[in-house]
Amino acid sequence: MGMTPILSIFHFLFLSLSLSSLFAAAANQSKDEETPFVGVNIGTDVSNLFTPEELVAFLKSQQITHIRLYDADPALLAALAGTGIRVVLGIPNNQLLALGSSNATAVAWVARHVLSFLPSTLISAIAVGDEVPASLPSALPLLLPALRSLSSALSSSADPPIKLSTPLPFSIILDPFPPSQAFFNQTLASSFLLPLLEFLSDTDSPLMLNLYPYYALMQSRGVIPLDNSLFKPLPPSLEEVDPNTLLHYTNVFDAMIDAAYFSMKNLNVTDVPILITETGWPSNGSRKDEPFATKDNADTYNSNVIKHILDRSGTPLHPEITSSVYIYELFNEDLRPGPVSEGNWGLFYGSGTPVYLLHLVGSGEFLATDTTNRTYCVAAEGADGKALQAALDWACGPGLANCSEIQPGESCYEPNNVGSHASYAFDSYYQKEGKVPGSCYFQGVAMVTTTDPGHHQRRRREGRGRRGDSLWWRKRKRREAGRLWEGGSGLRRRKKREAGHLCERRGATCSDEEERSGGGGLQRKKRSGGFAAEKKKGQPQPVAEKKRGGEEEWEKEKGKQKGLV
Repeated sequence: MGMTPILSIFHFLFLSLSLSSLFAAAANQSKDEETPFVGVNIGTDVSNLFTPEELVAFLKSQQITHIRLYDADPALLAALAGTGIRVVLGIPNNQLLALGSSNATAVAWVARHVLSFLPSTLISAIAVGDEVPASLPSALPLLLPALRSLSSALSSSADPPIKLSTPLPFSIILDPFPPSQAFFNQTLASSFLLPLLEFLSDTDSPLMLNLYPYYALMQSRGVIPLDNSLFKPLPPSLEEVDPNTLLHYTNVFDAMIDAAYFSMKNLNVTDVPILITETGWPSNGSRKDEPFATKDNADTYNSNVIKHILDRSGTPLHPEITSSVYIYELFNEDLRPGPVSEGNWGLFYGSGTPVYLLHLVGSGEFLATDTTNRTYCVAAEGADGKALQAALDWACGPGLANCSEIQPGESCYEPNNVGSHASYAFDSYYQKEGKVPGSCYFQGVAMVTTTDPGHHQRRRREGRGRRGDSLWWRKRKRREAGRLWEGGSGLRRRKKREAGHLCERRGATCSDEEERSGGGGLQRKKRSGGFAAEKKKGQPQPVAEKKRGGEEEWEKEKGKQKGLV
């Protein structure tokens, strides 16, 4: 039975809208794939590694949306279903012989490790082998056959198609500085690299490259400046200039990528994009042999490379193209053999504690969540002394930080410099405010760190550092008023009265009694606005300094003080 004209029109409109929605969704997905991203590598040589479910929860808490796995773990792939996290699935080198020798083996591998998880788990690419030319050159003749067999097994299995490539070491590129002179190792160029690049071009897959400015620095014997490796700003006179192209290079990372582009161009290949499957910096190493492997350098490099990618900065040769990167790596692999640095490339320890906090301004919560809450606020490196002093005065004054321990003769007075004192005061304020966002800013002269600055250990050992006890501020205001503190035991008694209680119990020290009381008087003083009242002219003394005469009188006095603030 035919449709009426009205129903036909309605049906046409419905189909048009549905197709428009599908095309829009496909366009958005394609756009997401083209947008430069930062992912992480996840190694498994870790003591007490998270369960798959715990790992997925951790990835989501850190806003990580792209990961690379070195092996196909069925339990983890299942746990990733429905999360939206995109996966580069790795195939270890020891499986290349089977995959490169038998198409049936490749089909079985794809069915077991890929098709059974699609489409719930987003597998975006497969990395076949890892640095085969350097780590297992005997398997090199099998690498291209393995890629072709897997490509045939994957045909029409996913939309968009799953990319296929193999991560290569940067050592295949010779004479990379200046970039315009770079070329591929000639023993590999015609027999392996050119056929590989043709395969990547035909399948619209990227050249996967493991790229480490850290190793370039170590091998340069002083030729490459450390700042150039860490993305630190350089004066124009120190920027590297390619004499053939006159392009200026402000960092080693961009120079290495352009060296790869020039090497491909020498083989007449210009349509293969580059994906950085590994880059990073170790946070610890042998002091003698690996002096640049430090937390500060690792923090600086990884923070800057992430910012570089998210800013879509491109390279001097291709400013319009920004390569996506995978940071090596998520966890310290403490079980890996080799040099000290080998187990210290991670952003986190195996427990999920940050090795250091990345400085990722404007990146939201990406890789910025401290899951263990072990963070501290300290003076930023290189901060101006006058700005630090002004921030220190505010923290110990209106900020109500506890600055009693940085007074002369107290346990944290030494070293007696503005940076050390500011770190103590900043962290006191930061902890007092509950580490809320913005409580470690101080006009840009403070920074958050996971390294305990040391005064926490002293305060815990000596039982000091009560919250809100701003001795600095009270001493300063009394000096301005011409009043001096009593000395000796009188000072102790007066400080106890300010906290709202006296040590009346015989045989108990003030610190013992204070621990039992829980600092209740101190909390009441803070709520009553006693400190703020001191800043106004002609005010009575703070309530907490007056002797209590019963709850009714206390409430009356407290109400008066609130009216002054």
